[in-house]
Amino acid sequence: MELHLVINGRKDLAAQLYQQLREAIAAGRLSAGAQLPPSRLLAEQLGVSRKTVSDTYATLTYEGLLVGRIGRGTFVNAWAHQPDRVQTAADLACAANLGKWAALPSPMHHPTPDRTLRYEFIGGATTRNQFPQDEWRRCTQDALRRIAQHNGFYSQPEGLPALREAIAGHIAFSRGVKCHADDIVVTNGAQQALDLITRVVVEPGTLVAMEDPGYSPARQLFMAMGACVADVPVDSQGIEVDKIPDGTRLIYVTPSHQFPLGMPMSLARREALLARAFALGAIIIEDDYDSDFRYEGRPANSLQSMDTRGLVAYVGTFSKSLLPELRLGYAVLPPAIHSAVLKAKQLTDQHSSTLPQWALAKFINEGYLLKHIRRCHAVYAGRRERILQRLAGDLSPWFEAVPSVIGFHMAALCKVPLDIALLRRLAREAEVGLYPLDVFFHTAPMRQGLTIGFGAIELLDIDPALDRVRDILLQMS
Repeated sequence: MELHLVINGRKDLAAQLYQQLREAIAAGRLSAGAQLPPSRLLAEQLGVSRKTVSDTYATLTYEGLLVGRIGRGTFVNAWAHQPDRVQTAADLACAANLGKWAALPSPMHHPTPDRTLRYEFIGGATTRNQFPQDEWRRCTQDALRRIAQHNGFYSQPEGLPALREAIAGHIAFSRGVKCHADDIVVTNGAQQALDLITRVVVEPGTLVAMEDPGYSPARQLFMAMGACVADVPVDSQGIEVDKIPDGTRLIYVTPSHQFPLGMPMSLARREALLARAFALGAIIIEDDYDSDFRYEGRPANSLQSMDTRGLVAYVGTFSKSLLPELRLGYAVLPPAIHSAVLKAKQLTDQHSSTLPQWALAKFINEGYLLKHIRRCHAVYAGRRERILQRLAGDLSPWFEAVPSVIGFHMAALCKVPLDIALLRRLAREAEVGLYPLDVFFHTAPMRQGLTIGFGAIELLDIDPALDRVRDILLQMS
C-alpha cells in the first residue's frame, strides 16, 4: 500500500516532505509503530531523489518522531503521537441529544463469544449445531455465481424479486399471510423492519401503544424516534384492547407468542384490536418473531391474515429459524405505507446485501428451510419438555411456567420472593446464564421471574445446568 503524500512542483522538496510526514504523525494518520516505506521506494513513488527522503527521515529521527531499527526499517516512534484533547460528549452542541441515546437501556445484549457461559438459557439464540452448513454452503456458492453474472450496479431497496417470491410462498404456507412479492421489503433483521415502519409513521410526540410487559428494543426505538409510548397491560388473552388510548397512531403487538410471557392472543381479542386500529386510523405492527415452532394445539393464522382494511404491517425474521448473524428479516406492508417505507429503506442503506438474499432464496425454494424447521422443531420440543418437567418437579417450590406453545423461550414466574439479581450472579459463577423477566415491565405491576431460552442449550446440558440452579436456590432459602 502506498503512503499518501503529495509533492507540488520542484521547489523545497525536502521541506514539503518533512512537513507532510510531521503532520501525518501529529494527526495520527501515521500511528505509533507504523513502518514507513524504504527511502528508495518512497523516492520512486514521489519522483524525488533518494537523498531527499533519507535526509527527511534523518531529521524526523533526530526530533524523536521516527526511530530506525537495524535490519528492519524506519518506524513512527511510540512516543511521537501526542493528540490534542478530544472532545467529550459534554463539550458538543448536541450533548443533550447524545445523553438521551446514552440513557437508553440495553437489556437484551447477547454475550460475546469470549464471555459465553457453559450453560446458556438466553432467549432468541439458536444452536449452531443445528444449522445446515452443507446446504447453506451450496446456496452461498450459487449466490456467488449469480453475483458474478450481474453488472455491478446497486440492487433494489425492496430486495431481490427471487427472495421476495420465496418469502411470500413460505409465509402463505406456514402462517397464512396474504401477500404478493410486491408487498414485501427485505430488511437487515426484524429490527430494521421496525425501524423503517417507525420512521414513516412516527414523529416527535406521536402516541405509540405497545404491550406491557413487552419487547424492550421496540420500546427504545419508539422513544428514540420521539414517540410517547403508552403501556397497555396484557392478560391471558393478550393486549387489553379497550385500554389503548385515543390518539394512538401506531400499535405494536406480538400476537402469536406474547413477548416475554408467551401466551397467544385470542381470536376475540384480535378482532377487537383490528376494529380499534381502524377506528383510530392506526397502523398495527405484528411482530411474528418465532412462530415457526409450535408444540401443542391447533395452528393460529397471523393477525395479518384477518386484516381486510390494510392496517397490519407483518414483520418476520430468519434469525430465529436460521442464525441471528445472518441479519435477514422482512416486512409485509399495507399499501398505505409501502412506498414511504421503500424510500426510508433506500435512504437508510440502499438495500440489504444481495449475497445472503440469493442464498436464502435458493435455500427456501429447494425446501431446505422447511426441512430445517422440522428438524429443529423436534430438537426444541425435547428441550422444552425437559425444562417443563423440571419446573413442575424439583424447581416447583420456586418457579411456575407460564403456559406457552410456540417459540423457543418460556417465562417462569417466581412463586416465592426471590433475589433474582443474587440468583443470577451465583448462577453465573457456576457457569449458568440466567436472564430476568422484570426488565420487560415498564408501568405494569412487575412480576419476578426468568425468561428461559432453550434454543442455545443442548438437551443433555439442561439437567446439569438446572441442578446447579436448584442447588443455589437451596442455599439461598
